[in-house]
Amino acid sequence: MQKDLGDIFLSFARRLGGTLISVSEVRVSPDLSIAHVYLSIYPQDKVAPTMELIEENHGAIRGEMGTRERHQLRIIPELHFHIDPTLDRMDRIDQLLKQ
Repeated sequence: MQKDLGDIFLSFARRLGGTLISVSEVRVSPDLSIAHVYLSIYPQDKVAPTMELIEENHGAIRGEMGTRERHQLRIIPELHFHIDPTLDRMDRIDQLLKQ
């Protein structure tokens, strides 16, 4: 699921131009009804507008995932998108080390 979502976001990011979106983690509920997708978006100044576009295209992203996963999953989970805080933590550590 993480690889398929990564491929979907790769094509999605190409349309945005200059934005890199990677799927860092996917946590699926035990009943496969909900998937929490953690995204890393670079550069940092494009996080908010990119997340807005992702939420607007939520249905299309889930539909594309359903097309790719239809033979592997009985239920296509509802997708909940979250920002992965790892990049923020790395930037903070870099700033502290420079001081």
